[in-house]
Amino acid sequence: MVETIEWTPDDTVVMIDQTRLPREESYVTCRTYQDVAEAIRSMVIRGAPAIGVAAAMGVALGVLRTPEVSLDTEFPRICETLAATRPTAVNLFWAIDRMKGLYLSLDGLPIAERRARMVAEAKRIKLEDIAICEAIGRHGAGLVPDGKTVLTHCNAGALATAGYGTALGVIRAAVSAGKKIDVYADETRPFLQGARLTVWELQQDGIAATLITDNMAGHFLKSGRIGCVVVGADRIAANGDVANKIGTYSVAVLAKENGVPFYVAAPISTLDLTLASGAGIPIEQRAAVEVTHVFGVPIAPEGTAVENPAFDVTPNRYVTAIVTEHGVAEPPFEDSLRRLSRDAS
Repeated sequence: MVETIEWTPDDTVVMIDQTRLPREESYVTCRTYQDVAEAIRSMVIRGAPAIGVAAAMGVALGVLRTPEVSLDTEFPRICETLAATRPTAVNLFWAIDRMKGLYLSLDGLPIAERRARMVAEAKRIKLEDIAICEAIGRHGAGLVPDGKTVLTHCNAGALATAGYGTALGVIRAAVSAGKKIDVYADETRPFLQGARLTVWELQQDGIAATLITDNMAGHFLKSGRIGCVVVGADRIAANGDVANKIGTYSVAVLAKENGVPFYVAAPISTLDLTLASGAGIPIEQRAAVEVTHVFGVPIAPEGTAVENPAFDVTPNRYVTAIVTEHGVAEPPFEDSLRRLSRDAS
């Protein structure tokens, strides 16, 4: 399975460059927290759990590289720089807050110990993420119908996490349980995460995958061959409204219309119980060039006006269940998500 991100023995952070897949498997080495911030901003690394791990490692790099005399002054800037990279995925802020809490608790200890503890915590967050995704897979595998096709949107696999994946973790676990399934992957315009990343990942695992364009989803959901939809999430409000990659809302509506279960797979760290509904979730707006160009080649007339929201919000009425590492939440989500969140604390 692909290694999304790792802390190396020489105290750098190495991550696979997801902007170059599948044409080229190359890696980016980050030596400073600014390098990590740029990797998150430019989507060298993406996916809510993965950027949470990256942010934790970025904070650790900042603590490691900053001179002791200026560390307390610089630390807030380290956290602010990483927090400013992408606004929608709450895992980013969860990881930074966790690293902040540890840093404050280490006040007064020798600098070498403080640095070592911060690095160890970042590594721990990565290992926890892998274990969390495996647990999500175990809880979700039973929801996947045997002998049917699973539809997924965007990439919620090992590349979007520290390993194994959320939505693809459910699919991997179902296959490991002996279920005979295959996957339809939406291409996921405009960044093509489904075409470039999801299909590539599934091919690495030998799981049968078929690529479809985004506007084919309704056709296949109506056909009867799709047994369920499984997607990831970047932020989930207290009422079960789900922010995920743009186009997810359309798939959810089409699934509901055709009686196909729509499942969301995400760790507890993706829950934002401070938000009563998805109306409060900030939606990242990305550059117009992602829409007007593909791999640097223009596909629209020069000067075309563009809207490019990176995410949309799926109302909870379209969500059949939310799969977490602590179990499966079903409507009413206000109760089930809070219960699972309490189990995690």
